Amino acid sequence: MSNPGGAKISADQLRARYIGTGHSDMSKYEFVTNQHRDTFASHVSHYDQLSYYAVAQNESIGRIRSQLLEKMVQPCGPPPKKSKEQQLMEKMND
Repeated sequence: MSNPGGAKISADQLRARYIGTGHSDMSKYEFVTNQHRDTFASHVSHYDQLSYYAVAQNESIGRIRSQLLEKMVQPCGPPPKKSKEQQLMEKMND
């Protein structure tokens, strides 16, 4: 993969630049949460899309925007409980 100048970009540089690209240790929950946050951020930042949702739901644009921003806190609900093995592995890695 390369950038517009033609120089090669490593996977580490891509991960540093784009948070949602993930890594091998990323859980399904983290990946889906990033995906939903990106989607909600896109809806909030594009006014035409936001006004479309407001008309479809018969709500004001400001209310739809605030609802989407509130959903960005935990878009997929609370994180799943970690098993004892995962907790031990995290303690060993820290």
